[in-house]
Formats: sequence, C-alpha cells, structure tokens
Amino acid sequence: MGFNRATLHEFIFSLEKMFDGIAYVDYQGCMIDSDSRMQLFSTDVFIDNKKPMYDSATIEPSTLISAVRRAIDEQKLIVMDYIHFTESQVFECRISPFMDGALLLLLDVTERKMAQDKLHESKRSKEVFFQNLPGMAYRCRYDRDWTMLEVSEGCFELTGYKAESFIHNRDLTYNDIINPSFRDMVWDAWEEAVRNRRSFKMEYPIITITGESLWVLEQGVPVFDDNGNLIALEGLIINVSASKDKESQVNYLLTHDNLTGALNRQTYLQQKMRYDNDPEAIPVSILILDINGLKLINDAFGMRRGDLLLQETSRIITKMLRESYLFARLGGDDFAVLMPNTDLLSAEAFWDRLQNGFHEYNRSQANDYDRIYVSYGIATKDYPDIFLESVQKLAEENMNKHKLLERKSSHSSIVESIKQSMHARSQETEAHSERLSDLSKLVGMKMSLSQTELSELALLATLHDIGKIGVNDQILNKPGKLTDEEWAQMRKHTEIGYRIAMSSPELISIADYILTHHERWDGKGYPQGLSGTAIPLISRILSVVDAYDAMTQDRVYRKAMSKELAIQELKVNSGSQFDPVVVDVFVEIISAM
Repeated sequence: MGFNRATLHEFIFSLEKMFDGIAYVDYQGCMIDSDSRMQLFSTDVFIDNKKPMYDSATIEPSTLISAVRRAIDEQKLIVMDYIHFTESQVFECRISPFMDGALLLLLDVTERKMAQDKLHESKRSKEVFFQNLPGMAYRCRYDRDWTMLEVSEGCFELTGYKAESFIHNRDLTYNDIINPSFRDMVWDAWEEAVRNRRSFKMEYPIITITGESLWVLEQGVPVFDDNGNLIALEGLIINVSASKDKESQVNYLLTHDNLTGALNRQTYLQQKMRYDNDPEAIPVSILILDINGLKLINDAFGMRRGDLLLQETSRIITKMLRESYLFARLGGDDFAVLMPNTDLLSAEAFWDRLQNGFHEYNRSQANDYDRIYVSYGIATKDYPDIFLESVQKLAEENMNKHKLLERKSSHSSIVESIKQSMHARSQETEAHSERLSDLSKLVGMKMSLSQTELSELALLATLHDIGKIGVNDQILNKPGKLTDEEWAQMRKHTEIGYRIAMSSPELISIADYILTHHERWDGKGYPQGLSGTAIPLISRILSVVDAYDAMTQDRVYRKAMSKELAIQELKVNSGSQFDPVVVDVFVEIISAM
C-alpha cells in the first residue's frame, strides 16, 4: 500500500484514538509527520540534542535514534518503557517499522507507572519492615506443623535456627520447637482465633537450638480472602523471657515469705479455699507446726539468730515435702503443710519423717538454743461437707495441746543451755551462782521472806545475769576500763535478761527482779533509775550479795579484796548504792561466818 504525505496524515489520524501520541520518523530520527498532540511533547527532541528521560535516568537522543534504526533494520516492534517527554507524564513508546521509516506510538502510562512505583515501594518498605521487626515475623499455613511460608531473619536470634530451616518445614517444623506441654494449648488458642476471626495473643515456652527454654509472646491474625476463605496466618513472635523472669520474681515475692521461702499466709488461704472446693483432693490433711522458744531465742540473741532457726526449719520441711504438698509460713513461728489426697495415717507418717529430720539436725548442734523444738497438730478433711477452716482449727487445737506438754521442757532446755553458755563466756561461774544463792537465802530468811520469795531469790541468784548472753565477749571479758559505748552495751544485759525471762514460763516470776537488780537506792542505777523501796526487795538483796561476792573474788583486772575491806565498802555505799537495811542484815550475817 503506497502512502503520500496526505494519506500518511490520514492514517496517523485514524490511530489517534488508540494512542496518546503518534509520529512518523525517518531512518535519521527526523519527524516526517505527527498528530497534533506531539507538539505538546516537544517532539523536536528527536532531531536536536535535548535529552529525554528514560525510566528516571537520562538518555541520549542517539539511544532513541538507535532504537528507531533497529526497528527499521530488523523489521520488528521495539518497545521502550517509561520515557519522560514532560516532567509530569510517563509514556511507553512503541517503535514499529512502517514504510521507509518507523511509527512512534506513545501510550500515557503515568498512572500505571505511579501505581507500580507505589507497589514497589510498598513491597520494599514491607520487606524492610518485615526483616527489621524485633523477633520473628512470619506467614504460615494453618496446620499442626505451622508450616512457614515466610520467616524474617530475626528467627535466628530468637531460636538459633536460620529462617530457611522452617520454610516449608525444610529441616524442622515450628511446632517442633514449641514446648510439648504447650503445643495443644497453642493450637486450641489459634483455633478459637480463626473461628471467631479475631487476633491471637499468647505466651508460651519454646526450645532453642541449644536446648534452652525461652518464653515467647506470639501475636498474630488469621488472613482471609474476599470470599472469606482462610489464606494464612501472619504474626510476630518475640522473646519475653526477661520480662517473664521479672514477672516470676514479682509473683514469687507476692506469694512467698521472703525469709523462709515458704508460701505466705495470703497465698496459703487462697490455696486452702481452692482445695475446699475440689472433691478430687479429698482426703485433705493439714499439719500445723509451731517453733518452741523462738521468742526466747530472739530475746537472748537477737532476731538474726531466730531468723536462722526459722530458715533451718523451713529447709528441713521443704526437703521432706511431696510435690503436691503446700508449705506456708502463717506468721511468726507458725507453719502449715496442706496435704491433698492424704489421709490422717499418711499425714502422721509425714510428721514422723519430719521429726526424724529435726532430730538429725539437732544432733549436729552443740547448744540447745541452736536446736529446733517443734509442737505439732494434725487434722483431716474426710468428707466434702467439712470445711478446711474447721480442719485447721482442729489441727491448731491439737498443736496447742502438744505445746502445753512440750513447751516447758523445751524452754527449760534452752534456758539451761543459755546459762551454761553464759558461764562459759564470762567470769560468772556456777560456783559464783551457788554462793549468791546461799548468801541471798540467809539474808531473805533473816528478813522474813516467804517460801515463794526465797525460791525466787535463789533462782534470781542463778540467772540474774542471763542477759549477758547478748553482750559481746570482748566487752564481757575486757581486763581494762570499759568505754562509754561499751558500758552502754553492758547495761543492756538487764533488759535482754528481762525479755528472756518473759519468754520462758518458768522465769516469768523473776523477770522484774532481773530487770532491776542494777538499780541503786539513790536512783542512779539502771535501766529505769528507780530508787528506794520502788526497787523490789529481792533485787535489793541480790545487789548487796552480788557486790560482796564480786569484791572478794579474783578478776582479770584486779585481785580479790579481803572480807573486812569488802564489808567496809558496803558500809561506805549504804544509803547511796545499797539499801541500808539490807546492808546491815548482810554485814551481820557475813561477820558471823
């Protein structure tokens, strides 16, 4: 078909509806004809040195001319994508051989290019976002293996496995690394999320490549197509072990006694209520334990010594516990062991094992005050209609019965041990105590004390300085003069002794005498500064007898005085340090000996 310029123009015009710009160029790239729209695109770029843009990069006119020549020479269609003839528009240029030259057919692809750029940027951003998320981002199938379709590189840091190891289950499935105890829970939770078309969130442990157990938090969503069909699951899995550890630590502090490690009272009460409503736990037994003499130990040696005793008690009990038993500190010196599925006979057998544990520990301790003496009570819930609160009260009643029988014995052992230790640590020998007892009794009889008062005086003579067990050895046995600070420590022994006596049933009657045996007649003594007859008579008697015996016995810092000099010293201090009546009675007695 032959074309002249007129028919060529008509042909170009006929194609206008199909393209956004049409031009006919010769082999040199010079325009022969075009439609009117080409004027808007600065079509002279084909014949001068202007540089059109090609896919956002500059291109020499020669490149376009070369494409024209190749289309003519090879008689084939050449397509050049994304040519910028203006700053705002992008075109696809199709170069088709035609007659002796070539047709340039332009399609405006600006919107398509923008859409592709946006899609590309979106994909790039998504990829960057996906790969830089903390933890392991994923897209997986909804199956029991959690077959991974996409996995971020954070997988390696989280699990120790490379991301590709999970893709299509190449080396292992994600389900393989979920802690076996949690696999069904994870599946059930996802099943509910898919069924209800809601998001998924769950914490569970996984097993890393090194065998370490790691707590993770998984958050994800089920992805559906337009027809409502499930396509995949997408989500993120992050390491929460650190926060889980902190959470565990906080939970431990909230539920456990910080001294002994046993459950605290509040947690015990909650667990007791839970077992009260659990028929599967019947029979349920409760063992109540009370440490005898703990207050006595605290008063004699300080809270730290008592705390150590509590900790040792807890350690022995904990070592004997079955996995299902709950062990709690109820407060002070009281403990409880709640034993589900344990009848009374089995509970008593458990107590026997505990008692053997205490005996074994006590055999390793040299002093009675370092030994553990425990009163106990047991009761059992055999039927659902019995409340555990009633069972515990019965166990406490049984414990109190044992305590009445054992407390005096254990306290006596502890007091005797303290007395022995006191004599070993200080210059206060048993011979000194015996002399005081004998002389005090003579004075008491002369002053018409009752038999009860004489017994108390004899006991006071033996234990008046029991509080010195709480005074430092270096102060007790210092050969030189005590400093003011050391005197302050020494003077505390009367208060320590008072607290010890108040903690022991057999010593309560002499507690006030122990407290006041260093008071002075003139009110300059300690600890209360009492004077005259406000000081108990028994304390006034002991004060005189104790001073005389101290003066007439050797000390590390001086030799003993003679009897005569000691009597003279008592007379000098009569009416100031000592009760003058007591001094007169004592001097009369001692002078006759």
